[in-house]
Amino acid sequence: MAYDYQAVHALDGTIGAISERRANHLAVHRATAIAMVLAAPGRTAEAAGILVADGAFEARFSGPGEWLALSEVHAPETLAAELAVRLGDFAYVVDQSHGRVALTLSGPHVARILANGIAADLHPAAFPVGRAANVLCNRVPVNLARTGEDCFDLVVTRSFAEALVDDLKVMARSFGLSVDFATR
Repeated sequence: MAYDYQAVHALDGTIGAISERRANHLAVHRATAIAMVLAAPGRTAEAAGILVADGAFEARFSGPGEWLALSEVHAPETLAAELAVRLGDFAYVVDQSHGRVALTLSGPHVARILANGIAADLHPAAFPVGRAANVLCNRVPVNLARTGEDCFDLVVTRSFAEALVDDLKVMARSFGLSVDFATR
């Protein structure tokens, strides 16, 4: 017997359409390809060099010898396969696209909103554009990356996505936050 499975986003049914986008906005991405890259023992420098040299995807620090590679243009299968070919024996690649959710928090008060639940210094001098780190947002582990002066990307496991969105709404209660699926 054959089954026909349909992919459902982790936040389908929990986020409704908004009437207006506010200055502080949380965009939930539907189709981000995400792969975990783990450097082979003793090959961290070579793997990092290959990841940094390629502009077809964005590599974010996740830990010593570990990166998250994100792409809006690749399909999940093609991102993992392309990374595996490019990195060869320097690293191992695992597709994480269906197990993680990417969010973008933007607006004039994003650092103050995040400060309500993240114990990290988010001042631009300490956490500049391009920096990424694994942090806890309240009780939820996320990969946080500063992508602009007033813009942060958060990558969370699928099972914690709804809890993270709920926490962000509470953290932003006094700043006004709109939440919707991303249009890009």
